Amino acid sequence: MTPAEDLRRRNRRTMLAALGFGGTMLGVAFAAVPLYNLFCRVTGFNGTPMLGSAAPGATNGPGLTIRFVAGTHPDLPWQFRPEQVSMRLQPGEEGVAFYEARNDGRVPVTGISTYNVTPEVVGRYFHKTACFCFTEQTLNPGQDAQMPLSFWVDPAMFQDPETRDIRTITVSYTFFRSLDDAARSGALANAGPHVGPAPEGITAGVRPRAVP
Repeated sequence: MTPAEDLRRRNRRTMLAALGFGGTMLGVAFAAVPLYNLFCRVTGFNGTPMLGSAAPGATNGPGLTIRFVAGTHPDLPWQFRPEQVSMRLQPGEEGVAFYEARNDGRVPVTGISTYNVTPEVVGRYFHKTACFCFTEQTLNPGQDAQMPLSFWVDPAMFQDPETRDIRTITVSYTFFRSLDDAARSGALANAGPHVGPAPEGITAGVRPRAVP
């Protein structure tokens, strides 16, 4: 083999190795976000609420105050608010709350919401059994929608030194025009997933309303 042929062979090996490394890094990059989200959902890390089963029933532990907060991206011409500021419930007891959104624009507008809970450390104990997040909602001009949320708090939080003294949990929803807007704002990275439709007997409604 001539020196020139040997050099071409070594260059080819180097190029193939570089391409293989680049492909591996690209695969890792694409996998990083879903793996991180899966980790958050399983562990409750970074305030991501858990995907809960049915509530076990109220216990005699300390009572909790659940606060409800709503936000709207500036590009979305909606009013969005919780129908209740807060509620009291016992650990293990199922809570049902409602949010309301209204399209103040003059054309149909689609929005999509993310959510989180604070303090972040309670995420592993906050179980949502039904919510409207990560589901596109389209409202016609002047329409408003009532959106239900069903959840419970695991009594085990009072056995955890990090959470046993917490008595107030805040649930925050924010509506965006798209998940791209949510990602650019940083909200998507900390959001929990959609957990399915509302249970039987809890319904969302869309009501017409004239635009002034």
